[in-house]
Amino acid sequence: MSAKLRVGAIIIALVMICGLEYLVIRPSADPLPLQALPLIVVAWMLFAAAAWLLRGVSLRWSVTLIIIGGIVIQVVAMSVPPHLSDDLYRYMWDGRVQAAGIDPYAYAPSAPQLAHLRDPFLWTAARVSSPYRHCVWPGASLPGHPATNLVTGCTRINRPTVPTIYPPVAEAYFLALHYVTPVHAGSTPVQAAAGACAVLVTLVLLAGLRWLGRDLRWAALWAWCPTVALEAGNSAHVDVVAVLLTAVALLVLARRSGGTRGALLGGALLGLAIATKMTPVLAGPAVLRRKWWAVIISAAGAVAAVYLPHVLAVGSKVIGFLPGYLQQEGYDSGQRFAIIALFASGHLAIVIAVAILGVSGLAVLRFSDPDRPWRGAVVMTGVALAVTTPNYQWYAILLVMLVVLDGRPEWLAFAAGGYLAAEPHLGRWRIIPHPQAVGYGLAALFVALVWVVRLVIARYPRMIFADASTGADLGLNARLAGAADADGAVGAVAGEPADGSGQHDPAGREPAGRELAGREPAGHQLAGAVAPAGAMAASGAAHTGQNLTAPAVLPRRKLRPATTTGDERVVNAPKLHEIIPAVPRK
Repeated sequence: MSAKLRVGAIIIALVMICGLEYLVIRPSADPLPLQALPLIVVAWMLFAAAAWLLRGVSLRWSVTLIIIGGIVIQVVAMSVPPHLSDDLYRYMWDGRVQAAGIDPYAYAPSAPQLAHLRDPFLWTAARVSSPYRHCVWPGASLPGHPATNLVTGCTRINRPTVPTIYPPVAEAYFLALHYVTPVHAGSTPVQAAAGACAVLVTLVLLAGLRWLGRDLRWAALWAWCPTVALEAGNSAHVDVVAVLLTAVALLVLARRSGGTRGALLGGALLGLAIATKMTPVLAGPAVLRRKWWAVIISAAGAVAAVYLPHVLAVGSKVIGFLPGYLQQEGYDSGQRFAIIALFASGHLAIVIAVAILGVSGLAVLRFSDPDRPWRGAVVMTGVALAVTTPNYQWYAILLVMLVVLDGRPEWLAFAAGGYLAAEPHLGRWRIIPHPQAVGYGLAALFVALVWVVRLVIARYPRMIFADASTGADLGLNARLAGAADADGAVGAVAGEPADGSGQHDPAGREPAGRELAGREPAGHQLAGAVAPAGAMAASGAAHTGQNLTAPAVLPRRKLRPATTTGDERVVNAPKLHEIIPAVPRK
């Protein structure tokens, strides 16, 4: 397929994604009407097709499509009030409370101390015909405090009888939103802020991929992802702010030349991300292989600094609704662990869940690469989703960003499976029983199968890439044993190190393998040496304790002469890294 046809097909796919996205968030516009889940499934299929087609588009056009497509998708998402979640209204309320000089952890929204802050956009009188579905009826009292009567009324705010659950950095974000977008302005400004954060994450990822020497096309997995569109632009979840901080923190911590100063800065940014939403704590074990003491001290110091004013103001109330949330979701009884619940329940399920998470954290801490902390973070986040099986699909938004940096798109199955897990909240389509176990279980199975395929390719490269009849290697464009990044999913930019380190040549020198470009006979002579070299690398890594990573399955392509176009170079000859095994790191 020519580049023009690919660009046209990508544009059509993005337009269709926007249309499906609009039907999901505005069901009244659907003429059929369809349920939300089938629409989301089709959107994910189009998203995968567009990302695959992008691999054949020039880098300049790819970056343009990524940025413009990501902006348009977010604009469409924010054009309709939030449909899949109403957390946004709690953000607006917490900002209003803080602007009045009251600590957000002090009172529940229905407390009499906050009655004077109510406004028509968020509150109405308590009546059966109220358009707001969260109501506090006469006689209601604060949970745990029967003597404290709550003020009646119906509201857009979910859980109006309990205090907020969001950490201090998130609360500061809500206060900033209040000052620039008053409550009477509606939900659109808050959605626009979340959409802008999503676009900013795209720009950070593009800059980070360029610094790492990676293919910039990987950023499309974030910019065009249906989860990012629905949960950032439409639902405006604060998770996107935590993702932004986490992305910057990981890129800072991955710099080998950063030293102690870089570890302190990266740790502080990671601490602020954790103080925005708790999920970035899953990236912790992957960043402790280098200057661990500096990372821990700075992260803990950042968390303590933002919590201290609230602790001084309200004391233990700063915990908010977190204990009640864990109880309400069934984590304290073991009922929420849907996959584990298939063979264990109660306290045994809790013990199994803690054991799996603990072992996974220790494994990531022991074997993660400090130059690529996102790889361990992907594993830890994916395992956490499979174990906890949350009922809220936006918890996977962190994983989407990590996949872009890591280059293993199969882990996006957890983001897609989250919508199946949250099926009761998306419509009346109830065909599959146990949606949480099925959604996350299928995602875990898919990731495991892809891991097996990668392992087989790493162990037996000639079986996969060699022509059995002639013995000629047909996989000169593929990375064989020891490859670290699966760039074949969206296309690899020439000049990326074959060892997956993602580091630029500081002197600007081209890899020695490029000298072989255009020498077809030499390429065939070297083809037979690739498999032994890969086997040697595998053997050496086995003795040194290094991880072995199987390469992506790349399509077979005919050998072509090296060509150079304006902003990128495509080299079809084998790289030196593919021929000579990497020297184990000390």
